[in-house]
Amino acid sequence: MPSRPDQRRQLRARRRALSKRERLHRSDALCRHLARQTLFRSASRVAAYLPQDGEVETRTLIELCWSTGKQVYLPVLVPFLDNRLWFARYRPDTRLVRNRFGIAEPEIVHRHRIETHALDLVLAPLVGFDRHGNRLGMGGGFYDRSFAFLVGRKHWRKPQLVGLAYEFQQLPSLPPQPWDVPLTAVATDTDWFQF
Repeated sequence: MPSRPDQRRQLRARRRALSKRERLHRSDALCRHLARQTLFRSASRVAAYLPQDGEVETRTLIELCWSTGKQVYLPVLVPFLDNRLWFARYRPDTRLVRNRFGIAEPEIVHRHRIETHALDLVLAPLVGFDRHGNRLGMGGGFYDRSFAFLVGRKHWRKPQLVGLAYEFQQLPSLPPQPWDVPLTAVATDTDWFQF
């Protein structure tokens, strides 16, 4: 089995190889799959992300959230909190700035932040996933650290973490690391996996 860094390299290269047209086509199909799910329809406060490096395009999902009255939040890197994420309200007129990785994020306005446990649904980017809800991220651990509190919960699991991926990002097996936070579900351009 290839190492995690090798899997990341291969899957990221495959993701980047998609044309913009193909990426948008696949992302729209994913949006249709996700929009039918109760998990999505019942959520009021949804965290999304702005794509980079060939990730699933989220614009259609964000606009769907806005049109159905959902509040949308985007991750913001917080350098002085052990590389955890804050989530800041995102509206069509929100001013965006570039973080240290060059990713656009809302300019931090403390009154527009939300605690991670107050989110209903988190649409998480990923590099790979398996049929057991294990997620292969970029390797920085930001999502795992930010949602580590979910691991100890037995009954109440809020927010629900849903990975967004292209079908080719599914791996046969992804042995979890002790710090990994499992996904509730994954939406792809061809299917819906709930764990």
